[in-house]
Amino acid sequence: MHYESHRFSNGLRIIHLQNNSPVSYCGFTVGAGTRDEASNEFGMAHFIEHMLFKGTKKRRAWHILNRMENVGGELNAYTTKEETVLYSVCLADDTERAVELLSDIVFNSQFPEPEIEKEREVVLDEINSYKDNPSEQIFDDFENLLFAGHEIGHNILGVADSLNTFNQTSCKRFFQQFYQPENMVFFYYGKIPFSKIVRITSKYMQPESIFPGTQQKRTAPSMIASDQIEMDKGLHQAHVMIGSRGYSLHDKNRIGLYFLNNLLGGPGMNSRLNLNLREKHGLVYTVESSLTSYSDTGILSIYFGCDHETKDKCLKLTYKELKKLREEKLTTAQLTAAQKQLKGQLGISGDHSENVALGMGKSFLHFNRYDQLEEVYRKIDAITSGQVLEIANDVLDEKKLFRLVFQ
Repeated sequence: MHYESHRFSNGLRIIHLQNNSPVSYCGFTVGAGTRDEASNEFGMAHFIEHMLFKGTKKRRAWHILNRMENVGGELNAYTTKEETVLYSVCLADDTERAVELLSDIVFNSQFPEPEIEKEREVVLDEINSYKDNPSEQIFDDFENLLFAGHEIGHNILGVADSLNTFNQTSCKRFFQQFYQPENMVFFYYGKIPFSKIVRITSKYMQPESIFPGTQQKRTAPSMIASDQIEMDKGLHQAHVMIGSRGYSLHDKNRIGLYFLNNLLGGPGMNSRLNLNLREKHGLVYTVESSLTSYSDTGILSIYFGCDHETKDKCLKLTYKELKKLREEKLTTAQLTAAQKQLKGQLGISGDHSENVALGMGKSFLHFNRYDQLEEVYRKIDAITSGQVLEIANDVLDEKKLFRLVFQ
């Protein structure tokens, strides 16, 4: 079934996809993330996400917490570099309850000072806990290295110095600047018809909800020379990141790079890196590559953890795999098999309703459209061996590769 959409006069967009499930997924995708923070606001987007559950004009934190839980539903949120997402999962009969609650949170949050003080300690503890996990911290440190201090490289959780300055005034300023209807998408995935969803949402998301303020303009990070850094942290294991700038969400080669990443170190146990470093040589437990595309840039990264004594061998084997991708064109059989594998993975992922709902919101925010599986399959089938080779020589060029090691 094809999706339907609607735009209110205040600029808020709605995307709707119907199914036969008794469960509804609905929420807001907001164009507010880490990269939108000013230099004195590091961590603000994530902090706002926490504070949205702490009180509105008519609800206290306890009432927000219980509103969906009392009917067996869920209320969730997360923050990325470019979006904040708030959503609910509930039975279809409770959809209006979820819509009303989400609208109240997004349009009427008050950021009470006592709750700010409590939540500040929660986030500071989250930051400290995160620092105790080098296999997670290295990802953010690597991204900050790759983007040379640009806002998009900053840690989503922020830093203590900034968090300690947050108050009701600064929270409301950020909130009112970015949580404007024209900077949001409301998504719905469930069995309730489109016309009814429009009627329900129109009751709670009307023009009078517009905040004053102007959005902060995003600037793309400039290119920098590659770098290699090793940090002695006294760890029992070496943690290694290798990578480079990738393609943006709007780049014509993004799907080709997504395909290449899956072949190199995607979730399949038969990825080239996993077969070589783990299955053939037994040097690592975890080795993976990942691709993140932003609105104006991207990142392709490889991560593995290994013994200190085998680090150099792991690096040598990794660079050897990258060289093969740059120099050896995929055969027709290899290309076809890799295309089939990727389509299978996407098909299985697309059977997960939460993934579909969240993907709809993000896609509609950035593209004002949502490509369903059939369209994505067509793009994968159009990938050629020559295109893969060209992308590999661009993104995996050793002169462009950054490296960060925790040991």
